[in-house]
Amino acid sequence: MTETTTLEAPRSRGGYPDPSFRGTGRRKTAVARVRILPGSGVLQINGRDLDVHFPREIDQNRVLEPLRVTRALGKYDVFAKVEGGGITGQAGAVSLGIARALVRADASFEPVLRAAGLLTRDPRMVERKKYGQKGARARFQFSKR
Repeated sequence: MTETTTLEAPRSRGGYPDPSFRGTGRRKTAVARVRILPGSGVLQINGRDLDVHFPREIDQNRVLEPLRVTRALGKYDVFAKVEGGGITGQAGAVSLGIARALVRADASFEPVLRAAGLLTRDPRMVERKKYGQKGARARFQFSKR
């Protein structure tokens, strides 16, 4: 007697198959939960448009880079919820989340995204403050007399 396992598409709350692909991105203390689905190119972050949430052009380019590299700009709708960190950290987190979701949507995107360095999480974090010191590396001022 052999058992066969079948993989089902993830189901949404209504019980219907969920056509979306998800990815989580982190950068410093920012965490982004990204959902992409085939569509017309809508891009919303925390319920707001990209240019409202990220007013700086450099942050907008960082978010759109995975879609540009894979030539998927305008083919997927992107919905992201991001919290923690600063604006630049959030942009990096959303970028990584989009890249990971794109790989789940289409595995052929992985080599392109990997070559562009978009699937690698940036490991740099703030170093903790040490006791007996002013900060992580800074000491209290030393006085001889």
